[in-house]
Amino acid sequence: MSLKGRKILVLAADYFEESELLYPVIRLREENADVVVAGVTRDPVKGKSGYGPYPVDVAVDEVDAAQFDAVVVPGGFAPDLLRRSSQVLDLVRHFDEAGKPLAIVCHGGWVPVSAGILRDRTLTSVAAIRDDLVNAGADWVDEPVVVDRNLISAQLPRDLGPWMKALITALA
Repeated sequence: MSLKGRKILVLAADYFEESELLYPVIRLREENADVVVAGVTRDPVKGKSGYGPYPVDVAVDEVDAAQFDAVVVPGGFAPDLLRRSSQVLDLVRHFDEAGKPLAIVCHGGWVPVSAGILRDRTLTSVAAIRDDLVNAGADWVDEPVVVDRNLISAQLPRDLGPWMKALITALA
């Protein structure tokens, strides 16, 4: 499948899970998608295991969500930093309200929790944040990948392949 003409936003902050940021960027670019990495600032970010600095293309306050077809939220500890940004939360709400794919993995579920968009949604995550998702009104399931309308969630790095397949299918 080719995603030529599709524009994907990937959110990044320090302490990201390396595979959960790098794999989607590489995989989506393999499908000819235009991938833009956005940080809370334009400063490069570093992974939780020391990878980096990894370049950021734009700051979230420079992003026009209407120009993008999907957003990806990698895990690690970065989501805890991302969810503190009102611009990030506004972007996530925009994607959800527009029905555009919102792909989250591992701890990435913290961002839609803070955006307040998980009530009556079914998703998965790393088990460590299960209670956070349930307390936000979500139906958490112990599955590798879950698709609920535009919300595409995965548990762990081992699930990156099927997670990206689900996102690519949603965009194709």
